[in-house]
Amino acid sequence: MANTDSALHQTVSDKRTKSKTGRLAAASSIGTALEWYDFTVYNIMAALVFNQVFFPSFDPLVGTILAFSTYAVGYISRPLGGFVFGHLGDVAGRKAVLIITLMIMGITTALMGLLPGYAVWGIWSPVLLVALRFVQGIALGGEWAGAVLLSMEHGDADKRGRNASFAQVGPSCGTLIGTGFITLVTVAMSADQFQDWGWRIPFLLSLLLVMFGLWLRRGVEETPTFVAMQAEKKTTHTPLKEVFFNYPKQLLIAGGSRIGSDVLYALVVVFTLTYVTTVLHLPRPLALMATMLGAVGNAVTVPMFGALSDKWGRRPVYITGALLAIVWSFVFFVLLDSTQPTLIVLAVAGGLLIHAMMYGPQAAFVTEQFPSHVRYAGSSLAYTLAGIVGGGFAPLIITSLLKRRAARCGYRCISAWH
Repeated sequence: MANTDSALHQTVSDKRTKSKTGRLAAASSIGTALEWYDFTVYNIMAALVFNQVFFPSFDPLVGTILAFSTYAVGYISRPLGGFVFGHLGDVAGRKAVLIITLMIMGITTALMGLLPGYAVWGIWSPVLLVALRFVQGIALGGEWAGAVLLSMEHGDADKRGRNASFAQVGPSCGTLIGTGFITLVTVAMSADQFQDWGWRIPFLLSLLLVMFGLWLRRGVEETPTFVAMQAEKKTTHTPLKEVFFNYPKQLLIAGGSRIGSDVLYALVVVFTLTYVTTVLHLPRPLALMATMLGAVGNAVTVPMFGALSDKWGRRPVYITGALLAIVWSFVFFVLLDSTQPTLIVLAVAGGLLIHAMMYGPQAAFVTEQFPSHVRYAGSSLAYTLAGIVGGGFAPLIITSLLKRRAARCGYRCISAWH
C-alpha cells in the first residue's frame, strides 16, 4: 500500500513538474513570439506596402529602403531599453519588467495598424511610424533577457541550454503566426483591398497575443535566483556600471555571438520577400509559404540544438552552425535564382535550420557570461547592442547593395549580383 501511495505521489509530482515546465516555456516564449510577430508583420509590410503607404513619392526600391530604415530604428532604440529595463530587471525583478515590456510592445504594434498613411497626414505619417518603432524597440530591448532568465533560472543547472532556448522558439512562432495571418488576409481580399486597409489587420491582432501573454506571465512566480538574491541582500543598485567596468570582455563575447544569427535571419527571412517578389517577379504567396515552412522547422529544432548544447557544449554547436551559414549564403541565391518553388522553400528552410544551430545554444551562452546579480543587465546590453549591427542594418545594407547592382546593369543581371 505504501509503495502504491509513493508511486501515485511521484506520478502527481511528475505531472505538476511537466505542467510547470510547460507554463514556464510558454510564458518565456510568448514575449519573444510577440516581438517577432510584430517584427515579421512590419518586415513583410515594409517589403510589400509601406513603400506606397508611407513613402509614396519615391520609386518602389527606394521606398523599400526607407521602410527598412524605419525597421532599423527599432533596433537602434533597443539599447535604450537594454539600459532601462536591464537595470530594473536586476534591481526590481524579472517578472515585473516582463509584464511592462509585453504591454508596451502590443500597444505600439496596434497603434501602427491605426496610423493613417501619407495621403492623409503627409509627412507626419512616416514620422509617427518612426516614433512608434522607436518606442517598440525600447520595450524589445528589455524583453529578451528577462524571457530567457524566466525559464533558465527556474530550471536545473544541467538543462540551461534547453530551458533558455524556450525563449528562442518565440521568434519562429511569431514569424509563423505573423506570416500565417498575412497569408490569410492576402488570400481573403483583393490586392487593392490589401493595399487600402487589409494590411492593418495583422497589426491589430497583436493585442490578442498580449492578453494571452499577460495571463501566462501573471501565473508564473519570480525566479528562485532573484528571490534568493533578495533574501541574501546580494542584489546590486548599479548593475549597468558593474557590467561595463567589471565584465567588458564578457559583454563583447556575448554580443559577438548575436551578430551571425541575426544577419542570417535577415537574409533568409526579411530579404527573401523583397528578392522573390521584386527581382524574381514570383507570386507573393510563394515567398510567404517558404517562410512559414522554414519557421516550423526552426521552432522544432531550436530547443533540440539547445538541449544538444547541454551535452556537447555551447561553442561546438554554435560554431558548426556559423560555418554552415557561410556556405549556405552562397547556396541560398543559387536556389532562389532557380525560380523553382521547391528549391526556394529549400533555400529558406535550410537557412532557418542552420540559424537554429546558432540560435538554440545562444541564449544560455549569452546569459552564462554574467553572474546572477548583473545577469539581466549584461544579457540585455549584449543582446541589444549587437542587434544593431546584426539585425537592424542587415536588411538595409542588403537591399542597398541590390539597388546599387540594379542601377549598374538593370534587373536582368541581378541574378549575378551575388
